[in-house]
Amino acid sequence: MTGVQTCALPIYFCFHQCALFALSLLVLIAGGVTPLAAQEYPQREIRSICNFAAGSGADILVRYYSDKLSRLAGKPVIVENKPGALGNIATEFVAKAAPDGYTINIGPLSSTLASAPHIFKKVSFDPLKDFIAVASIAKLSFVLAVDAKGPVHNVAQLVEYLKKKPGDGMYGAGNNSGLIGGELFKDRTGLKTTYVPYKTSQQAVNDVIGGQLDFFVYDATFTVGQAKAGLVRIIAATSGQRSPALGNVPTLIESGLAGIDITPWWGVAVPAGVPRPIVEKLAGWFNQISAMEETKTFLSRVATDPFPGTPEATAALLRADYERWGQYVKLAKIEPQ
Repeated sequence: MTGVQTCALPIYFCFHQCALFALSLLVLIAGGVTPLAAQEYPQREIRSICNFAAGSGADILVRYYSDKLSRLAGKPVIVENKPGALGNIATEFVAKAAPDGYTINIGPLSSTLASAPHIFKKVSFDPLKDFIAVASIAKLSFVLAVDAKGPVHNVAQLVEYLKKKPGDGMYGAGNNSGLIGGELFKDRTGLKTTYVPYKTSQQAVNDVIGGQLDFFVYDATFTVGQAKAGLVRIIAATSGQRSPALGNVPTLIESGLAGIDITPWWGVAVPAGVPRPIVEKLAGWFNQISAMEETKTFLSRVATDPFPGTPEATAALLRADYERWGQYVKLAKIEPQ
């Protein structure tokens, strides 16, 4: 009897240890990645999802950061443009992607995540629950632009020009930041100008030049190039302070429209559930990119400023902007679409 009891202890101990090992293994599998896999990330190409069309200001930034990420990660980073619904199509795609770190979203998160639920009656994602904020990377102003060959050179002239048109004319925008900026402009000036949504920024330029559109509100990244080409004239910036990259362009506040400070920020997000080691690895790489002198020069050239941040700081900023941009939507009297 004693011999049987002595022998049973090691067997029970072995079974107990095996059970613990099996349970730990299941937890790791359920988490989507083993510590070794996280350490070796990435093992294949990464998909970089862009919310807007190829050739847009957003596309310019996404392709720059994706190229630099590819060099640091040692794997291809393939940009996929999924424009539409003011950026929602791409956002929804990322929200539903596998949480393995191989699908990332580089974009204007203050627009595509923070403001989207306030502008649309129904979205299929929760900006605070369905994503993990990886890093902030840049911030920029949006601008009001008109036909370079037209008579309008400032905001006061634009207001007078629009008042002479049936229904106070029309303006275009292609994302949430542009829409909010345009509607706040209308609210402050008492205009009823009709909003026209655009899928591509280039089409908005074509319509301004062709006279179908009176002005548009787009990111400075795209519009500065159009202004340098002599196609449009930038008359005001939506940011609270002037951007050195925009030269002498005044803000809307300086132009007499108090309380308008639209300064969207760019960041990186991944689907909820991506393991923390991968998030930290991506954050480290993007902050390396932000610290490069080449990046600072590039951002200055496209009227954008570096704005690096940790996952924690970016998540906090997203939560704060979710509330702030909700107030902007109310101030602009935007009816959810």
